[in-house]
Amino acid sequence: MSSLGALVLNPALVGVFVMCMLCLMRCNVLLALFASALLAGVLSGSDMESILQTLINGMSSNLEIALSYILLGFLAAAIAKSNIIIFGIHKLTMLFSHKLFGKGIVLCFFIAALSCLSQNLIPVHIAFIPILIPPLLSLMNVLKLDRRAVACALTFGLQAPYITLPIGYGLFFHQTIVREMNKHNFTITLDDTSSILWIGGVAMLIGLIVALIVFCMHKREYRQKFALEQEKRLATMRIGLPDISIIVGAVVAFGIQIYTQSMPLGAFCGIVIMLLGGGIAWNSMDTLVDDGIRLMGFIAFVMLLAAGFGEVLKSSGAVDELITLGASFVGGKLGGAVLMVVLGLLITMGIGTSFGTIPIIATFYCPLCVQLGFSVEATILLIGIAAALGDAGSPASDSTIGPSSGLNADGEHNHIWDTCVPTFLAFNVPLLFAGIIGALLLG
Repeated sequence: MSSLGALVLNPALVGVFVMCMLCLMRCNVLLALFASALLAGVLSGSDMESILQTLINGMSSNLEIALSYILLGFLAAAIAKSNIIIFGIHKLTMLFSHKLFGKGIVLCFFIAALSCLSQNLIPVHIAFIPILIPPLLSLMNVLKLDRRAVACALTFGLQAPYITLPIGYGLFFHQTIVREMNKHNFTITLDDTSSILWIGGVAMLIGLIVALIVFCMHKREYRQKFALEQEKRLATMRIGLPDISIIVGAVVAFGIQIYTQSMPLGAFCGIVIMLLGGGIAWNSMDTLVDDGIRLMGFIAFVMLLAAGFGEVLKSSGAVDELITLGASFVGGKLGGAVLMVVLGLLITMGIGTSFGTIPIIATFYCPLCVQLGFSVEATILLIGIAAALGDAGSPASDSTIGPSSGLNADGEHNHIWDTCVPTFLAFNVPLLFAGIIGALLLG
């Protein structure tokens, strides 16, 4: 068999390709990962029992992250149901309604900043969008603001912080990179990842500025369709002790996470503070846990199964062959960098989560980077950028689903053409160039 034929029929490559195709055909991500893992294992000659055992053993490497997601979902659900966010959005709406500031771009940057806080300072993830955006739609309509600009602002805030900073959800992202690279004999820490991945954050910032300039120059008319009852409820809302405990709990969760580098412990302590202060009612805990699992549970299971999928690929023995064959086709560092970022784009576009992509691509990229002579810094950048590519623009990503859920509250926003396509162009293009050029400059 020729080298090209061996490359095309490589079990690991076939597994990744099938996974991407199933996801792009709207197959559930969990089923796609499971089926692709079984296929890769069977093609490598393993029996079904050993494949399943390898899959389950591999899942254990992401147990801490899965627990963190579940607890964080509980915390996010509690914050989302408090009066703090709702009251703040009402005051913001009143401020902009009177001032208007003359520019929709100011509102977009403000929304981007709040979105960034949802990933780091108050880690509610996308839970804030259904609370933040619908009350602001009337203001956007007054400004004739193209909602594609707002979609880009929201997606920037949902993605750029975790790429750049090892705080909040960024801690998950950076810890996963550190853990997976350490598995492949790279000795790195969070300091190493944060000192490199700011390049991705800068690339996204450039993309955001260009997108806002382009879209905010275009005035767009939308139909007015809002519930006055909600506005009246917001206007009469008051802040009490339970809401204060929500703020304190969020701050405590953030502080403990920074001090201990443990998101589960930080989230748990925040939950305890909210319980003691009445921010979480004792008899509503079951409901909030259910809401939290609905919010973050699916992502937690994707992370678990993605780690198992990566373990099956690695243990199949096909990865080493793929690395050797792939290195012969890429044509040196430039070809290797292009190959890695494009493959990362396809995988993340398919499964819709950059977090779940890392265990998969690290299995390929770490040995390939060593063989091509990339430095540790360049390897960190390639893995981080390749994982992040596709999160913006993927129809299955919460970074696009979240913004669309808020912006389409009045039925005036299209998920694909008003969120996925604009965010794909705004962020994936600069990230792709940043990954390739940055890796070559880092060596």
